[in-house]
Amino acid sequence: MTNPSGFPLRTRLLPALLAALTAGCALTEPVVRPEQALPAQWAEPARAAEPATPLHDTWWQDFGSARLDAFVTEALATTPDLRIQAERVVQAELALRQAGASLLPSLDVSGGSSTRNVDSNESSSTGIDLGASYEIDLWGRIAAGVGASRAGLMATRFDYDAARLSISASVAIAWFQVLALQERLDIARRNLATAERVLRVVQARYDNGAASALDLSQQRTTVLNQRKAIEPLEVQLRQTRSALAILLGRNPQAGPTPDGAGGIERLGALKVPAVGAGLPSELLLRRPDLAASEARLVAAAANIAAARAALLPGISLSAGAGVGSAALLALADTTRTLSISASVLQKIFDGGRLRADVDIQRSRQRELVESHRRAILAALKEVEDVLANGVRDTNQEAAEREILAEAERSLRLAELRYREGADGLLTVLLAQRTLFASQDQLALTRLARLTAAVNLYKALGGGWSAGQAGN
Repeated sequence: MTNPSGFPLRTRLLPALLAALTAGCALTEPVVRPEQALPAQWAEPARAAEPATPLHDTWWQDFGSARLDAFVTEALATTPDLRIQAERVVQAELALRQAGASLLPSLDVSGGSSTRNVDSNESSSTGIDLGASYEIDLWGRIAAGVGASRAGLMATRFDYDAARLSISASVAIAWFQVLALQERLDIARRNLATAERVLRVVQARYDNGAASALDLSQQRTTVLNQRKAIEPLEVQLRQTRSALAILLGRNPQAGPTPDGAGGIERLGALKVPAVGAGLPSELLLRRPDLAASEARLVAAAANIAAARAALLPGISLSAGAGVGSAALLALADTTRTLSISASVLQKIFDGGRLRADVDIQRSRQRELVESHRRAILAALKEVEDVLANGVRDTNQEAAEREILAEAERSLRLAELRYREGADGLLTVLLAQRTLFASQDQLALTRLARLTAAVNLYKALGGGWSAGQAGN
């Protein structure tokens, strides 16, 4: 409709629009969460009554490794995995901004000039038009879409925090593996030196007729086996160092070594922090992955509300103003126009597409509810398993130290008795095998304790809180 000379039309249209806005009622959808009962305490008896340890965001410093602190700092700044997740946060922020723009009116301007020549009669015109349109969010469909995008942004930020925690834990475990492999390699080399020393004793006794050729052959076999054990450890150490380099964003050939500016770092010098798990009910507030899962439940409820609102009629407003002239490329002797319109749109038949979209969103919500419940159960099991592993590995390490002390004593006595001819070489061989196995197993058990401590930090959220999301 046009009104070239005046604007009484606005006075008739605005009351009707206000009445439509007043009559509007935005649809909402409740957030559905899984009904999952949490245990009152952990099943591990030795850790069930422990209070929760106040965790901090730089939990890896509790292990007393300056090299590890530097590596984690480097990884959080340079690793491609975290940068990828950071870009996903940026994309979610832009998606929220894009969704929020739908709440604002849109404006467009157009202009042009034309010349027509019909039967030697030439006519020219110039015009500029300004148009505005706005959809009244009568049922909250657009607002629900913005809410879904906002919840999606929070989920993405929580995912970033979960990735940050996972990368920190992976760097710590990889570094401990490097130290453990270096320790095992040093043990293998020391054991080779021990086997070669015993071989010299056997060789001397054989030269003097006090030992048999069988004794000499058996000890040579022990030496060869010890030499064979070194190369696989060297290869595994190089591969673990290259894996750590990838986590740090370096070339795999630039993997770090235990010897650095502060000297050689040893596996046995690291601390094993004591961490109290607290109560299972506290776990839901401490893990970023569970927070991300719950944020997706909020987004699912908003998506259902938007799909339901799409079934209802929509109201849109549009306005236009124009200036025109019969002169080419000039606005002299202009004529002005103004138009205001309102339209109501209601789908009568769409083959069930909109109704199916509501059903799809409800199914998606049920899927996310079950996914969230599964995530809660998995988190409870992770903590439970790590608590049990920590207790087991602590007891195992204490036992291994006692076994190692006895194995060292047995080898000293066996060598002494063999030199004196009181015992045969078989006793020495058995003592060597026991000592070699005990030393290697102690290094593996120490690694298991350190790994369990890292996994416990990770399972408990590593000091994360919702207030630092995406930082």
